[in-house]
Amino acid sequence: MAEQFQMTRRTILGGAAVAGVLTPIIVASMAHAEGAAIETNAAATAADIAKLERVKVELVKPPFVHAHTQKAEGGPKIYEFTMTIEEKKMILDDKGTEVHAMTFNGSVPGPLLVVHQNDYVELTLINPETNELQHNIDFHAATGALGGGALTVVNPGERTVLRFKATKAGVFVYHCAPPGMVPWHVTSGMNGAIMVLPRDGLTDGHGKELTYDHVYYVGEQDFYVPRDADGNFKKYDSVGEAYDDTLAVMRTLTPSHIVFNGAVGALTGDNALKAKVGDKVLIVHSQANRDTRPHLIGGHGDYVWQTGKFHNPPDVDQETWFIPGGTAGAAYYTFQQPGIYAYVNHNLIEAFELGAAGHFAVTGDWNDDLMTSVSPPSGV
Repeated sequence: MAEQFQMTRRTILGGAAVAGVLTPIIVASMAHAEGAAIETNAAATAADIAKLERVKVELVKPPFVHAHTQKAEGGPKIYEFTMTIEEKKMILDDKGTEVHAMTFNGSVPGPLLVVHQNDYVELTLINPETNELQHNIDFHAATGALGGGALTVVNPGERTVLRFKATKAGVFVYHCAPPGMVPWHVTSGMNGAIMVLPRDGLTDGHGKELTYDHVYYVGEQDFYVPRDADGNFKKYDSVGEAYDDTLAVMRTLTPSHIVFNGAVGALTGDNALKAKVGDKVLIVHSQANRDTRPHLIGGHGDYVWQTGKFHNPPDVDQETWFIPGGTAGAAYYTFQQPGIYAYVNHNLIEAFELGAAGHFAVTGDWNDDLMTSVSPPSGV
């Protein structure tokens, strides 16, 4: 058998990390950012931005979302976020399957960031010295420099600060995109979403305000865990050691796991999402790599922004909606009945065999007008 190539910090940072189609763009963008005499036609000068109110935000682990207002209060602000990159071992299922995940703030997906249109996002991105790999961040909500990816390349032991103006309203994916290794990082869990609300809040597209009682963030993740000759999932000592085998599985385009929020069952049982009858719930759902088809069994999408852009009129009364890979979508539903609602990717093989399923646990009074058992099951 041919000697297997093992990735180390030296080979990654010195070789693969500076290979691929993104490298010329990143190099050019970094040079542009460092130029001292480059002219700009920016609408707002640095002095103008410096006068804006700053708001420091403490991020929380999904499916929960940090405190925010649904309508903007006052003019644009600078929202300060900090995310620390963590390379960590995660358990995917009750069989103990391991993956060396790459994460923003230690969770898969990374936290949901919320601002309003025309606010500024100022992110401090930290890559601790204890990590093995180089990382960066690409915001699909941002304009220029590969979504920030060209300006945020950080090696272990480095940090960087990126600011961008949130000019488009909607929910958007962010992900790691280091040159030469983009799919490996994304499919290792290094992605999340940002929600840019319209300054006047959400509407139905016809002037009716839509306010929510709860917002939950579901990040759908495809993992590609290698198997040994006997079909058992393999384990590795480090993320770099797993690289070759993981890449071989990735190239089959066949995930070993497709999960919500980092693991099979992460949103079921005691971790089910909570609501009461009458609650209006906004579900933000992202998939950074593959297409998905969310469906709420026993409920609907009253209003659905399938590609997540809030200035587009939402679809109404949807049974299943489609979110293309590399996109975040949003669905708004008022719960009508109590009980357990399964929330699934309606590719049912991916939901029931690979793990792409969660639960809503809804409390309240049952409404016989909406559904009742006229005759219980009995013998013929």
